[in-house]
Amino acid sequence: MNEAHTVERPTDIDELFRPTQDERARRGFVSALRNHAKVTMRDAMQRHYEQVIEPAHVALHGHPPVSGAAIEELMQDQPAYQIYGSVRYNAQRMVYLTAIDPIEREHERLVQFARTVASERPAGGTLRLNSELAVPRYVTALDVHLIPGGFHSEYVADDVAQGALIAWGGQASRGANVERADDGGGVARSIATWLKRAHPKFKPAAMLDLGTQSGKNLVPYLDVFPQVEAHGVDVSAPALRYGHVKAECAGKRVHFSQQNAEELDFPDAHFQLIVSSFFFHELPLKATRRILAECHRLLAPGGMMVHMELPPHELCTAWQNFYWDWDAKHNNEPFYVDFRSQELPTLMSEAGFDKDATFMRVVPNVATFDMQQYEGFLAGEVAAPLHGRGGWFVFGARKDG
Repeated sequence: MNEAHTVERPTDIDELFRPTQDERARRGFVSALRNHAKVTMRDAMQRHYEQVIEPAHVALHGHPPVSGAAIEELMQDQPAYQIYGSVRYNAQRMVYLTAIDPIEREHERLVQFARTVASERPAGGTLRLNSELAVPRYVTALDVHLIPGGFHSEYVADDVAQGALIAWGGQASRGANVERADDGGGVARSIATWLKRAHPKFKPAAMLDLGTQSGKNLVPYLDVFPQVEAHGVDVSAPALRYGHVKAECAGKRVHFSQQNAEELDFPDAHFQLIVSSFFFHELPLKATRRILAECHRLLAPGGMMVHMELPPHELCTAWQNFYWDWDAKHNNEPFYVDFRSQELPTLMSEAGFDKDATFMRVVPNVATFDMQQYEGFLAGEVAAPLHGRGGWFVFGARKDG
């Protein structure tokens, strides 16, 4: 056998992500372009609004625009907005397109490696799939986030390609090392740190991550709560297969199952902690209500749910709402605005939680926050950073008991 073609077995599925030099350069360019749109062009657009559009509106009406929708109407014909939108949209599409060729080259090996690890289960985790599960139309009707094939598509038996595409394309969109996928998980580390430090006696025996995809924002909880029995559910079989392999290779015992979060098969009061990340804004309101009711059913007395999400309209400025709601029309996230329009304590109360036990807050991103200031943050002496700029907005509740 030619030694040049001898390849040792990978220790992680991401080692099979092997872009060529040209592909690495393309990923680097696209990552930088998306960052340029979301930072430099965003800031230039905001200056144009504040220096030109808003003063003209005040002069005509006596007050600034009162909502994000009003700002959007004013900005639609402005080149600053049109160019920003065009660049951001196309950069978003391209971060995933740059991962397709490396995945297709290694597709067979990706699937075989996943099968091997799933059969060996070195960490003792589990994967339950349900081929009869009806994936909701709100998942299948659109390529959410402009991901080709969306979250759910499968092309061969035991496929992991879509899970790899979400991970490797998403990694480029974050502007991280574009040569290999990273594990992300910053939301999970931030929430877990807040839980441990704000509630030092809280030690969940079992936890559930809703819409877990690959478990990226589930696995880090095991570093903070090593005793916890970790479960993650999603409707996407390829993402769950990919996540199962990732967790097993990392030595993390996680139990993944393919389920619709609107109706789960776990027994009542099974979990002390239920979490999610970037999940509810992808759902129609009817599904959100059902899932919150499931959270109430599944939480043990004294248990907590903590969901990282986009902050609601009522907590944001008109400009922030204009900026964030862009995704609803242009990033295939049609339920974005409806979710952000809700009064979250009322939604949680309707699901069975005591309204006085609900909360909304921003927790620091531990990747960027000065941790020497954390006790000051907990004491209310240091303000949390803004969501998306060093902080994560979370909402949740504690179940009576």
